[in-house]
Amino acid sequence: MYRPLSADFVLAPRQIACLAGLVLAAGLTTPAWAADAAAAPTIYSCTDDKGNRLTSDRPIAECRSKEQRMLNRDGSLRGVVPPTLTAEERAEREATERMAARSRAEQGDAVRRDKNLVLRFADEPAHRKAREEALETVRRATRATEARLRELAAERRPLVEEAEFFRGKPLPLRLRQQLDTNDATVEAQRSATVNQIAELARINGLYDQELARLRKLWAGASPGSIGPATVATDVAAVAPATSSSGTRKPALPSAAPASDLAVLPAAGQKN
Repeated sequence: MYRPLSADFVLAPRQIACLAGLVLAAGLTTPAWAADAAAAPTIYSCTDDKGNRLTSDRPIAECRSKEQRMLNRDGSLRGVVPPTLTAEERAEREATERMAARSRAEQGDAVRRDKNLVLRFADEPAHRKAREEALETVRRATRATEARLRELAAERRPLVEEAEFFRGKPLPLRLRQQLDTNDATVEAQRSATVNQIAELARINGLYDQELARLRKLWAGASPGSIGPATVATDVAAVAPATSSSGTRKPALPSAAPASDLAVLPAAGQKN
């Protein structure tokens, strides 16, 4: 029968040493069942290409390309060893992983782009205003080109009249150089005009594509769900209009908007 110890109960030194030995032995000794479990061998099991079940106490070479089951002594599953990939299979897996990572990155970019687009343009009037501002930059350059062409036409007129005096004769070197310089400058301005038409078409195409995307987003489409844009949707990337030097030569579009083509008369024509 258990009886509580009295307050004045004291262990003898011999009893204290005995208890200490028991505690130390209990803390340092591993139970027999635990030792047996740790020392239990692992059984590897797999089925080869011929359908034969193979077992071994180590990974099975014939099943390197197959999944191998790791079993305990009682047959329970301890783990699974995945198949060893060949160099070609590893390369294929890495390529697949890279493609998946690229796809995730592109999707993330599309989501961010669409969110920024909606933040930038709350409605269609705001987008229309931005379009007109971008087009006006090119139109100013176009008007400067037209003015320069009129100046060149005016400069050429007296040169042509002077050249009439030398009909059938070689032109003086000075007069020939002036006419050649005028011709080259006119050609540069005409090239600038063509570039400006291309730029107007590019900007309009960019904003048309952007507006189509915005209308879907304004209607409730989730950012990133519309698909990739066919043209760049960053209107901040629209470059300044071509200068009158005509050094910039973007690719020509198939056509420019009629409203913008109307402001571009032929070289030398006055409004």
